[in-house]
Amino acid sequence: MAQWTSAVGAAQLARLLGSQQDRPAGPGTRRPPAYRALADGIRLLVLEGRVPVAARLPAERELALALSVSRTTVAAAYEALRGEGFLESRRGAGSWTAVPAGNPVPARGLEPLPPEALGSMIDLGCAALPAPEPWLTRAVQGALEELPPYAHTHGDYPAGLPALRAMIADRYTRRGIATMPEQIMVTTGAMGAIDAICHLFGGRGERIAVESPSYANILQLMREAGARLVPVAMAEGLTGWDLDRWRQVLREAAPRIAYVVADFHNPTGALADDDQRRRLVDAARSAGTVLVADETMSELWLDEDVEMPRPVCAFDPAGSTVITVGSASKAFWAGMRIGWVRAAPDVIRSLVAARAYADLGTPVLEQLAVNWLFGTGGWEEAVELRRVQARQNRDELVSAVRRELPGWEFEVPRGGLTLWVRTGGLSGSRLAEAGERVGVRVPSGPRFGVDGAFEGYVRLPFTVGGAVAEEAAVRLAAAARIVETGGTTGGEAPRTFVA
Repeated sequence: MAQWTSAVGAAQLARLLGSQQDRPAGPGTRRPPAYRALADGIRLLVLEGRVPVAARLPAERELALALSVSRTTVAAAYEALRGEGFLESRRGAGSWTAVPAGNPVPARGLEPLPPEALGSMIDLGCAALPAPEPWLTRAVQGALEELPPYAHTHGDYPAGLPALRAMIADRYTRRGIATMPEQIMVTTGAMGAIDAICHLFGGRGERIAVESPSYANILQLMREAGARLVPVAMAEGLTGWDLDRWRQVLREAAPRIAYVVADFHNPTGALADDDQRRRLVDAARSAGTVLVADETMSELWLDEDVEMPRPVCAFDPAGSTVITVGSASKAFWAGMRIGWVRAAPDVIRSLVAARAYADLGTPVLEQLAVNWLFGTGGWEEAVELRRVQARQNRDELVSAVRRELPGWEFEVPRGGLTLWVRTGGLSGSRLAEAGERVGVRVPSGPRFGVDGAFEGYVRLPFTVGGAVAEEAAVRLAAAARIVETGGTTGGEAPRTFVA
């Protein structure tokens, strides 16, 4: 059985390789042999995630014709890549991209930082901000006032509190998507929602198409569920989704599920427009794929002139293709573990029935708190506070990184909570390791890819600003110097920093 899960055509690969020609070589750099330049180009595309891991490459003759080089050049390049661990081949199955076993995906980076480390370590691992007070306190107080009637029941509501389901359904209806409470299930955060969906539709061994890069914790959740991840490379910059590539992957790999973050994508910050959403839904429908749309960032536009497109589910009026996941964790507070699923009623019934073997239900008090926020206008005011804070943090972090690390490249997203940064050729994994030594915690790019792609990237969240952002950039620059020189910190521990 072939080990590849997607394919890259000769013309497509030639275009991707051609985009690298605009990158100037350093002064005095000698031109490498043609086969070596081709091998390096393909290797760079894999490490950057522009060609997914486990993607079948064109046959030697096809690629030679597309590049106007000899077949011997392509054969030598493929052989070099095999020797370096970036290509695997089998007679009759072709050749597909890989990442060497010696390039491990870092084990840390997105877990919450232990409280005892907060004094000396700046945490850029989690894209989560402090609670927008006073709204958290007011919401909990409002929930306590509503709690007594529920305290006289068993407290298990597998589909969620009826009042909250009706409130969420009404919010979709007011966005122009007619929705009944029977189409809503309340979950324990977005992670709980996607876990339930994966277990219902994506049994062990099932293929799930994912953006490449994508949200690290969701990728790990899917791996642990036994799914076979099929990466679909994102387009350059903030344009996001290559719909021709998506249609090809959905048609050829026939994944049971496709997972996308169309609203301020995590980690790139890209925002899909209406046409991209429509075409993505059409492609999923044609392939018989369930499209899971994660809109946990949908309310976090940071620039005032952003025009938000319609929700992905708006392009699926029959409700047969799209399942939408929402959450209070990003827009409000990560400690508020309330998420929800919007889907066809029969899908909701199946998810609720399966929940009896999982967590039975979501905490009642937290549901009441979110319901209070939705019903009083507190949600809108709290989210506006969140936007103001994230916008300021974004601008200050961008300024600090540009000053301290001028060789790093990124585009500034207009919403969301994350900056996706190309690190000037430095290893993201080594930067993460060096960062721990100088007092800044940053997740490396491979955490957001499949099987170690995106080695040349890190993700920086908009969770710090002001003097803390300045210091974080200084420490990242120190980590970069360590990686560049192969040096050490000289035994000096990171100084304690208090915001």
